[in-house]
Amino acid sequence: MSDPTRTLRYKRILLKLSGEALMGDGKYGIHPPTLTRIAGEVKELVQAGIELAVVIGGGNIFRGVAGATEGMDRASADYMGMLATCINSMAMQDALEKQGVFTRVLSAIKMEQIAEPYIRRRAVRHLEKGRVVIFAAGTGNPYFTTDTAASLRAMEINAEVILKATKVDGVYNADPKKDTTARRYRSLTYMDVLKQNLNVMDSTAISLCMDNKLPIIVFDLTTRGNIGRAVLGNGDIGTVVGAAETVWA
Repeated sequence: MSDPTRTLRYKRILLKLSGEALMGDGKYGIHPPTLTRIAGEVKELVQAGIELAVVIGGGNIFRGVAGATEGMDRASADYMGMLATCINSMAMQDALEKQGVFTRVLSAIKMEQIAEPYIRRRAVRHLEKGRVVIFAAGTGNPYFTTDTAASLRAMEINAEVILKATKVDGVYNADPKKDTTARRYRSLTYMDVLKQNLNVMDSTAISLCMDNKLPIIVFDLTTRGNIGRAVLGNGDIGTVVGAAETVWA
């Protein structure tokens, strides 16, 4: 992103991070050096003129579905998961502001002492002023994942793309950690993902993106600089999910 001669493919993006992305090599919680590295890459995007929103999962602290399978009430477990996303959002805000990036956390669950309530027009205004907006607490409703929240918020703020950051360099036809012959897709349509039940985002999130023709780029977050490469529209980065007429060749 340091090369000013490169042309940005997108102006306004939504970056979807899993909670696990903040763990680094650990098995639980937040790994501060990893958080700092991600914040540094986000800073580069902001300096390049990108309007950036972020949605972070909470799986590094608590996963609602896992709690429900252990006998908890699903709605209660999901609300606990939403609170976990708030913890991650505050951690990301702290990491960004330590690097001089103006940031706002907007929560779908009211908690005025630590975050602003989510209001769509307010979120857009923050983006227009060059602030990074972090959407916390998912959609504010149980039974919906942070993937769905990312799709919903991306459409509400008129984002041009969702960058789905993972620990794998794209979408494969099999688990590359278990199958050495697994093949990475360079591009897929929304229907490909739904019909093949590929592990990109949940079906609700994919359907929302399909209805609104919002592209998704799935890429490896662990390689430094990949966020910037995805924003530059580098077709060699990850897998692009889009409408049949718009996916990259």
